[in-house]
Order: sequence, then C-alpha cells, then structure tokens
Amino acid sequence: MSFVLPNRRSRIGDRAATARLRASELIERRTARGLLLTRPGGVNWRTGGLSDPIDLAAASDPVWTLDTPSGAALITSEIEAPRLERDFRVAELGWELVAVPWYDHAAPARAASEFAGCAVADLLCDDVTLGRAALDDVVAARLVLSDGECADLVELGDLVGRALAEGVEAWTPGATTDYDVAAVVSAALAREGAAAVCLIVGGDERLRQVRHPLAVGEVVREALMVVVVARRAGLHAAATRLAVTHADDEIVDLSRQLDAVDEAVLAASLPGGTWGETIDALARAYESIGKPGAWREHFQGGPIGFEQREFELAPGQHDDPFWHVVRRAGTAVAWNPSLAGGAKIEDTYVVGETAVELVTPSPSWPMSATGRNTVLVKSQR
Repeated sequence: MSFVLPNRRSRIGDRAATARLRASELIERRTARGLLLTRPGGVNWRTGGLSDPIDLAAASDPVWTLDTPSGAALITSEIEAPRLERDFRVAELGWELVAVPWYDHAAPARAASEFAGCAVADLLCDDVTLGRAALDDVVAARLVLSDGECADLVELGDLVGRALAEGVEAWTPGATTDYDVAAVVSAALAREGAAAVCLIVGGDERLRQVRHPLAVGEVVREALMVVVVARRAGLHAAATRLAVTHADDEIVDLSRQLDAVDEAVLAASLPGGTWGETIDALARAYESIGKPGAWREHFQGGPIGFEQREFELAPGQHDDPFWHVVRRAGTAVAWNPSLAGGAKIEDTYVVGETAVELVTPSPSWPMSATGRNTVLVKSQR
C-alpha cells in the first residue's frame, strides 16, 4: 500500500501563525525594523515547514523570510516562486511573494531592503554577514514547539522508528552488508516524504572500536548499529538502534549500564530548571556508573527540532547563551549517551509537564521497564 502525505495546508498555516507571533515579539524586544531569516532551520520554522530542501547540505535556504511590522514576505528566485505559489498558494497564507533573478546574488538582499524600507544591516538576521545577529534569539524562540509542530514531529518520529526497525529486520547476520541496511532505511523514509540527513550504519569490530562506524560495504556478522536523523516538514527526529546475535554480547551489558545515564538526563529535561543543570546531571550520571568524564568521548545530544540539535552543551560551558535557558514543556530532546565498546542510547522525546513522551518507538522492538528501546538480540539464520 502506498503512503499519501496528509493535506498539511492547515497545519502549515497554524505553525506559521505561531511563528509569526514569536517573530513579532522578537522584533519588538530587540527594537528592530524586521527579522530576516535565510537558514533552512529558521525558514522552515517561520513558514511552517513550507520550504522543502533542494540541497540538503546548503547553509542558506532557497527561500528567505522577512517579517516587518507592516507585513511578511517570501524572497526567492524566479525559478522557485511559481512552485511555491502553485503548491502552497502562499498569498492565501499571508505572504507577499518576491521573486528575484537567480543569477543576481545580491538581488535577495536588495529585495529585503526594499520591502523593509531600511538597510539590511538594520534588520535582525540569522546570518551575521547580512544583518544584526539574531540566530541565538531565533533558536530560543522556536525551542518550545507549537501544537502543529508537535503533531508533525510525532508523525515523523513514528516513521523514523518504523524505518529503523525495517532496516534491522532486513539484516541477515553474515550475509547482509551495511550498505544494504542503509538502503532499506533510506527507502522507508523516502516512501513517506522524509529524508535522512544523517544515516550511519556499521557493525562488528568497527562498532566496538569507534563511536560511529560509517557504512563501507562490509558484511555485518554479529553486531549492528543503525543511526538516523530524518527531516520532514522542516523538523528533525533522531534515533539509534543496536542489534546483536548473542545475548551475552558485551554491547548488551554496556547498554544496561548506560540506562542510568539516559534515565538521569531525561529526568533532568523536565520543566523548571536550566539546560545547564541538565548537562550537569548527565555528567553526574556517568560518574554514578563508574565512568566519570565519559561524556568527553562524544557529544551528548540535546534539544532537537529545526536542526539536528538546536544547540549543544558540555559540562562547564557556563558562558554559553543556552546554559541558563529555562527548560519548558513542549521542547523536543534527543540525547545520545554512549560508552566505548559499541553502546549508545538515542531516541527523540517531547518534554511534558511531568514526563517525557517517546516519539520514535519501533514496532515489535524490545523495550525497557521505563518504555525505552533497548538492544535487540537477533537470531542468526
């Protein structure tokens, strides 16, 4: 049965309307003439996920958004403008569509200046080479997801969990290559309109020796790791799955030890404290399992949404602008504590008032007592 994306038009409009309010609050607080967004994360936040990626690795989006007290504009090339109008009827969503020649690299900035009635340098912007620095403010404004964003993330998380399970199910120990598994996961995501912006598959001794063994075309015989960060409608969901062929594999024991770290950082993600306190709790959890300082061996994840991680913190980074940001319900998180030897725990959650909600479950996957995905012991065929 083929998958058909639901009609997302109303959700796009609701998401964009919430972002418009938050953008207006930012403009007023910073006493600015407007807010110009050029990066994929910011553009997809402000538009409700309207701008599908053309180049997954591009730092600048093919569409720019501009908010001013008098109106909102989408600035894009004459190539993309007809597509946006045809697919999304952006005028009905409250946007003025401004098309510029694709071959004139200065044209988008000129168009922004003309629309705002001021120099681009006077606008708040997520690109410091264009306007007043506002990237951190924009990230902070979008950390708490709107209802529509949460709904889209839950749907994406469900897809990620299913895609990972499908990939591991396709693994025949001793016969299937890491490329084969990666292809299954990628195809499962693409069937439902998502793209893997990060896809890591590897196993066996390479998995035991390095944190992220990238696929090299090797047959995986006894231990498999599959990591994915997928993007759809501007949002990201991340998860990792581990599978082994023997229940006494060291990866199983290491993962059980790591449970305490994962539980601690999730508990410390609930509303009320700061993200700096969350990171400190994570560091103490590594100490509690006899692995002090193990967080130094790999980055630990954090809030997720319009980027693979909205920001990254490490213990001691008290001067980071996000260290003192207060945790709030509605934020999505994807922590990924790990231990040398092949153990890693990673799933995406939405933070509630008193608990976190798992949004990346895998069908028929072994779960811990606290409802988290654990290591699968897969029989050899």
